[in-house]
Amino acid sequence: MDIMKMTGMEFYGYHGVFPEENKLGQRFGVDLELFLPLDEAGRSDRLEDTINYAEIYQTVKKLVEQETFQLIEALAEHIASVLLQTYTSINELTVRVIKPHPPFDIKFDGVTVEIHRKRS
Repeated sequence: MDIMKMTGMEFYGYHGVFPEENKLGQRFGVDLELFLPLDEAGRSDRLEDTINYAEIYQTVKKLVEQETFQLIEALAEHIASVLLQTYTSINELTVRVIKPHPPFDIKFDGVTVEIHRKRS
């Protein structure tokens, strides 16, 4: 299976367990690995034979910026579910949600949740 990767996407969202996170918001990162056949698009050079990554970006942007979840696990699950429902050519995907600045007095590079889902 071929893979289309979208990495380093950044959005401003209002996800977290603490009320301040839901009020003030913060930056979140999202990486995607989309498993789908790309051979036809490679031969035809036509957008119609693949998925439009600009549309995928806008879909993810809307989910991260306009919805609110307590857990980044729930955000990742929602992104995976919506993409699998919307884009039937995606057979499976990996979603990474990165919360670079959790509201704790600890030093680290943030927390990342990674999920992998397949079309049922």
